[in-house]
Amino acid sequence: MHISSFQKNGILDMILYHHERYDGKGYPRGLRGNEIPLAARIMAVADSFDAMTSRRAYRPLTDIHYAITEIRNNKGTQFDPEIAELFIELAECGGNEALFRGNRLE
Repeated sequence: MHISSFQKNGILDMILYHHERYDGKGYPRGLRGNEIPLAARIMAVADSFDAMTSRRAYRPLTDIHYAITEIRNNKGTQFDPEIAELFIELAECGGNEALFRGNRLE
């Protein structure tokens, strides 16, 4: 696949901007709200959830409820509030299977 197709389908924006914060305090450009591409706003929530619930060399696996609480507490600041709320609803309505796809459960 060529890099131009990544540009057309938004993958490059997702990679570049998923560390932007909804409140504008992120990086690399300090974009805020809807200035951040939609795919990057979605990836920000997913990446943070994965980082919090993955086992790391420096800490054990984090509880899914802790991760969801952190996402909830950071709606509107770190995360797009609508995307964060949809993610939380998925997780709380028995979406563990969708979130983990057999990789790991609580």
